[in-house]
Amino acid sequence: MMINFTRTAIAAVALLAMSGCCGKCDKSGSSCTAPAGGTCADTVIETIMTRRSVRAYLPEAVDRESMQRIVECGINAPSGMNSQPWAVRIVDSKEYIDGLTELFVASRPEAAADPSFRNMFRNAPTVVFIASPDDGRGEFDCGLLAENMMLAAWSMGIGSCCLGSPVGFMLSAPEAAPYVERLNLPDGYRLLCAIGFGYPDEKPEAKERDRSKVQFVE
Repeated sequence: MMINFTRTAIAAVALLAMSGCCGKCDKSGSSCTAPAGGTCADTVIETIMTRRSVRAYLPEAVDRESMQRIVECGINAPSGMNSQPWAVRIVDSKEYIDGLTELFVASRPEAAADPSFRNMFRNAPTVVFIASPDDGRGEFDCGLLAENMMLAAWSMGIGSCCLGSPVGFMLSAPEAAPYVERLNLPDGYRLLCAIGFGYPDEKPEAKERDRSKVQFVE
């Protein structure tokens, strides 16, 4: 299932979290590594405003040092009572991704109709799986974690796309169970979403936002 959360709220919290994650600014912004004439706040806001979901990637996996930094930003997201109700698994194994994709295509051959199709994760060469307690606790917190990671990635020139259908397949198809088991999730946790990461091979255009949905209350 796809995470349902309010992106406006996520972006506001992520702005604060990302500022703390970079660790390169003092409160005045004077020690920031932002471009000349700008501040860390400017850089974070630009990252939020320019980040787009990427669905076409170069084939090479994201290096593990970069992914470690991205995930570190993720787990620095806020959570209720600091419960940190998430389990994060990073997969850059081509064998894992291709093997699972073969099962997916066998059950849904139409998925591979696109000649550019390489795998079920929008062709992303690196995938992060996020799980949360199966009683529904922590789903909002996992949304904060996911957004932190996607923003961090974009600031590093790495694209991402939050995906729901691959997880739906993994949870419903018995043949996919061994791949879920390989994630070694804690007892009582259930897969919530997957995020594809990779070096972009496209430049998606921004879609217009409906600003009428935002109001100040007097």
